[in-house]
Amino acid sequence: MAKLFSLFSKFTDVLMAICLASMAILVFGNVVLRYAFDSGITWSEEMSRFFFVWLTFLGAIGALKDNSHLGVDMFIKKLPLQAKRVVYVISNLIVLYVLWLVLDGSWKSTLISTNAHAPATGLPMSYIYGIGIVMSVGMGMIVLHHLYIALFRRDRLHELMRTKESEEEIMRESLDQNQSVTGGNR
Repeated sequence: MAKLFSLFSKFTDVLMAICLASMAILVFGNVVLRYAFDSGITWSEEMSRFFFVWLTFLGAIGALKDNSHLGVDMFIKKLPLQAKRVVYVISNLIVLYVLWLVLDGSWKSTLISTNAHAPATGLPMSYIYGIGIVMSVGMGMIVLHHLYIALFRRDRLHELMRTKESEEEIMRESLDQNQSVTGGNR
């Protein structure tokens, strides 16, 4: 199971990198063409917008996987362990319900938009609405995995309950992880 989640994590990271790089290249290239050569790529802006939408939704999956979404846990910290588990399970069941609603709406929008095409690229608009399906399924798998840990791996509940209180804390934790992977400062 750990290998599957690791593979899924790497796959989403690669997709995010591709989206970001493609978006940057298209926007920069179009700016250079527009100002230096008085021309441009007609579909560049539209594709950049598509990549940005995909990047945002894939980033939400990655943030959930790493437990990097910002959260407020001042009330939960005061609860006993069993109450924390109950609150965690209830909140994740609510998240699963919301993901179900996103999946249902994205599925319907994707089916409706298969014959609608983007004006500049001609791509089916279902490519845009389809990311909601990818996001809800990906996040649903992560939430189900977290629920399994909360219910059956009681010793790891504190890992799941850990929320990030500020962007600085997220950046500091990311820097610490990178240093541990690379072996610290050389």
